[in-house]
Amino acid sequence: MYDGLQSPGRNDECWCGSGKKYKKCHLGLDERLEELAETGEEVPPRDLLKTPAEIEGIKRSAEVNVGVLDYVAERITPGITTEQIDQWVHDYTVEHGAIPAPLDYEGFPKSVCTSVNEVVCHGIPSPDEVLREGDIVNIDCSTIKDGFFSDSSRMFCIGDVSPEAADLVRVTKEAVQVGLDAIKPWGHLGDIGAAVNAYAREHGYTVVREFGGHGIGLEFHEDPFVSFVTEAGTGPILVPGLCFTIEPMINAGAQEIDMTDPNGWTVRTADRSLTAQWEVQLVITEDGYELLSW
Repeated sequence: MYDGLQSPGRNDECWCGSGKKYKKCHLGLDERLEELAETGEEVPPRDLLKTPAEIEGIKRSAEVNVGVLDYVAERITPGITTEQIDQWVHDYTVEHGAIPAPLDYEGFPKSVCTSVNEVVCHGIPSPDEVLREGDIVNIDCSTIKDGFFSDSSRMFCIGDVSPEAADLVRVTKEAVQVGLDAIKPWGHLGDIGAAVNAYAREHGYTVVREFGGHGIGLEFHEDPFVSFVTEAGTGPILVPGLCFTIEPMINAGAQEIDMTDPNGWTVRTADRSLTAQWEVQLVITEDGYELLSW
């Protein structure tokens, strides 16, 4: 096959673990993938396509991940520190039989990313960082449960924020939905990024190029990389079973970023303009997509 992986015989058990014969399960899909690869399309390898059992495992992880963000939403207020948010996330996750995926990931020191105002991503919680009236903050939560990974983030407006900040947060959330609306099974991944980018630019904003979404499920970060500055009709084919995140980072000012923070993690807008991000996790289905974490 195109991906170098072996295929079972027609009457053998399907590779997906369904227990069905290959000819009654994934044979038709695999033949279609092979045909697309032969025409020069970029086709994800079959080991990236999640089986029904794996999707159920991801959903159990996502239930905790969504619960964490709901928990934060009930408590976040002016005067709390980002360190307090980290403690909430850590305690809730552990109490629900799961592990915070960011903790110790490539040396990241905390259980969640808290990115305030001009911080694009990977803000590190601190007891010295107090959320104040008018701030906007992204809480990016990732969870491991029973070996399955989930990931989503939300923006929070702290108290009364400026109209400019509120508009950026709103448009960024709407851009995620625009990206979801662009999904067509057997379409292209680039369709999503093109739709998101066009929507952001229509509203006078710019989209970060260096960071984007990613495949996820059995690992924290899998292929494909999900860019939000792509052209429609390009990129990998959206095959049922492909699981990934949509998480555009949208700036009020220029799209350039600053990655020089000595901590090696925190990314800011180069011009220190406000930035926002919302993230959802989904799996492509035969007739569209299913949201798993949000």
